Amino acid sequence: MTKPFAGRIEVDIRDSEEDWSPFEPPRAPDGSPNVVYIVLDDVGFSAMSSYGGPIETPNVDRIAADGVRYTQWHTTALCSPTRSCLLTGRNHTRNSMACITEAAAGFPSSSGTIPPENGMLSEILGEVGWNTYMVGKWHLCPEDEMNLASTRRNWPSGRGFERWYGFLGAETSQWYPDLVYDNHPVDQPRSPEEGYHFTEDITDKAIEFIRDAKVIAPQKPFFLYYAPGACHAPHHAPTEWIDRYRGRFDMGYEALREQTLARQKDLGVVPPDTELPELNPIGTPGTRTGPDDKPFPMMDETRPWDSLSAEEQRLFARMAEVYAGFLAHADHHIGRLLDFLEAMGERENTLVILVSDNGASGEGGPNGSVNEMKFANGIPDDIASNLAMLDELGGPKTYNHYPNGWAMAFNTPFKLWKRYEFNGGTSDACIISWPAGMKTRGELRTQYHHAVDLVPTILDVLGVEPPSSIKGHTQSRFDGVSMRASFDDGSAPTARATQFYSMLGSRGIWHDGWKAVTNHPTVSGWGHFNGDEWELYHTDVDRSEIHNLAAEQPDKLRELVGLWFAEAGANGGFPLDDRSALEIFLSPRPVLSPPRDRYVYYPDCAEVPEAQAVNIRNRSYTVGALVDIPGPGTGGVLFAHGSRFGGHSLYVKNNRLHYVYNWVGMFEQKIVANEELPTGQDLILSASFDKAREDPPGVAAGKLSLWHGDTLVGEAEIKTQPGKFMIAGEGLCVGRDSGAAVTDDYPGQQPWHFTGGTIHRVAVDVSGEAYIDLEREAQAMLMRE
Repeated sequence: MTKPFAGRIEVDIRDSEEDWSPFEPPRAPDGSPNVVYIVLDDVGFSAMSSYGGPIETPNVDRIAADGVRYTQWHTTALCSPTRSCLLTGRNHTRNSMACITEAAAGFPSSSGTIPPENGMLSEILGEVGWNTYMVGKWHLCPEDEMNLASTRRNWPSGRGFERWYGFLGAETSQWYPDLVYDNHPVDQPRSPEEGYHFTEDITDKAIEFIRDAKVIAPQKPFFLYYAPGACHAPHHAPTEWIDRYRGRFDMGYEALREQTLARQKDLGVVPPDTELPELNPIGTPGTRTGPDDKPFPMMDETRPWDSLSAEEQRLFARMAEVYAGFLAHADHHIGRLLDFLEAMGERENTLVILVSDNGASGEGGPNGSVNEMKFANGIPDDIASNLAMLDELGGPKTYNHYPNGWAMAFNTPFKLWKRYEFNGGTSDACIISWPAGMKTRGELRTQYHHAVDLVPTILDVLGVEPPSSIKGHTQSRFDGVSMRASFDDGSAPTARATQFYSMLGSRGIWHDGWKAVTNHPTVSGWGHFNGDEWELYHTDVDRSEIHNLAAEQPDKLRELVGLWFAEAGANGGFPLDDRSALEIFLSPRPVLSPPRDRYVYYPDCAEVPEAQAVNIRNRSYTVGALVDIPGPGTGGVLFAHGSRFGGHSLYVKNNRLHYVYNWVGMFEQKIVANEELPTGQDLILSASFDKAREDPPGVAAGKLSLWHGDTLVGEAEIKTQPGKFMIAGEGLCVGRDSGAAVTDDYPGQQPWHFTGGTIHRVAVDVSGEAYIDLEREAQAMLMRE
């Protein structure tokens, strides 16, 4: 009970007095505002028209026209870390979010699990009378908990959200998303051919959630966390939205930077004397090497536009058109949400906050990509394969990302991009609007703020005191400060004095208008952090961090570097980690059950996430299906793991057993049985890979054999990819292939169910034993059963 019982209890109820107050649910004060938190993904500082960008975002402009835009608001430079700050008001390493959850490490700074003493805004507001909803990208749950056998403690439903609909991981296909509804996976309501897109779907759900409660309790306020996948890779949008930008980026990214900077100066978004940094501000593979002659990361070099061929320019421009269409499409659905609030009479008293979680992304490397899984597997993209997919960009057949020159352009006027603690990674759009509570309309604010400041700001606006305890856990202090004083007072002093930064080997510290930052390349594997070069900038006047004052003011630099170490210690910011993406993603992490030699899967089960499924990377394996086949006419998927961007599948077509290994989406390795399927009960249909060598290291090569029982019916040489099939989503299925198919060769229609027979189970063996021994063991097991 939240209050002591104040009634009277006698033997007879007729002589007793009721008191309902201890038992009633909490109620927000009358007239309390709603809160809508719009969190965009990888949208750089200068992408949107409100910040001088080339992409029309009229509905974001509507929010800005009814509020204020902050021009010195900052993030951590990466997804999960920033999102943890946005919901807790604590620095990312105190949230154990030094990196994305898929890259978690077993240290207090980086486990991917936000400690319960760092309570979330949803947990606070739900306990004082707000309905709490979340739609879209979560990315605040360790990978070993993104499955149906795990605890839900770190799902939105475990952190205070009453209803949620979206995906748990870093990214997902916008055409075939990895959907979860409240506490279980669900299939998307329709196919891309029927008009499905993730942004439209989550907007429908957000409106549904709000409407469902408002028809019952119209006076009850709500908190909506609305986090579309836009504009994180894959860049997926309907063709008609992409084509609106046809030809708009033909001038190239360097010219776009110049045009954008001119607009920003006209709008007052940046100081009038702001300059642009060079295209490769911290070096290239040809100009810089690290300790022990380690190479500069090839993915972090930007190619000058005039060095590109005409075909490359056409490809690169189309990739920017796709990104622009993706953001414009998301803006349209933000408009649908705003229209709904206006129609319900709720917009005036709704605090709307729109931010991006980090700068535009450079993960596309110098050439962009049609399949981002190449980056996760340490494979460079090549122009020829990308050009071949030009007309498919943005559609279901691509998992695309633009080249990093566009990241620089969409981060104008800053250096670099997501991952880096220069302003290109950390300085982002932040728009706040509350028509009923703010007098200001359409103004700019220059106060220096950070993602940790928004939770204290929201609580300040709502008049909610931070609780001392949540679910029995004593709460830690906020790192954030309220921004509310600046809503109606553009001259209000910055309430923040210091901000600590650390991400993937890049480090920075801001203090009273000055910033020290290292030029250490991220995910480079260089290490040797004590040898880093620190640069010094007076960011009050040099927003684009061009004029390095380290040599001129060594005392100021020493002061800030010392302050960085003090803040890193206070925020649990060690150890530092700059390992390569492939090394990080392949590092061992917890699983719910220890690795074993044999995994058994069944039809009619939810998809098994890759992190919890059998790991066949760089090893021998056998996939065997125990089936009944009464006669001819059998077809469909027996087993599938992954998608068209990397995966493997065992299936039946034309009454023959087929196996496909799709190598990082680059090519399919297909083996077809040389005879038709047998008929009968308890048949074993198998594919067995015998690793013979590694070529190159990490890429297993060997013979793949198809078997009907102990009869060899086909074989061929294949190789297997070194890294995961997917960063997130697209797991393992039996009897169907959910989402984007591993191959287009399946018979029938999505999801290509197995028909004409019965699958009892599928076993995957990674013991390394010869297949024939495994088959005999399986037959013996059947006899025992």
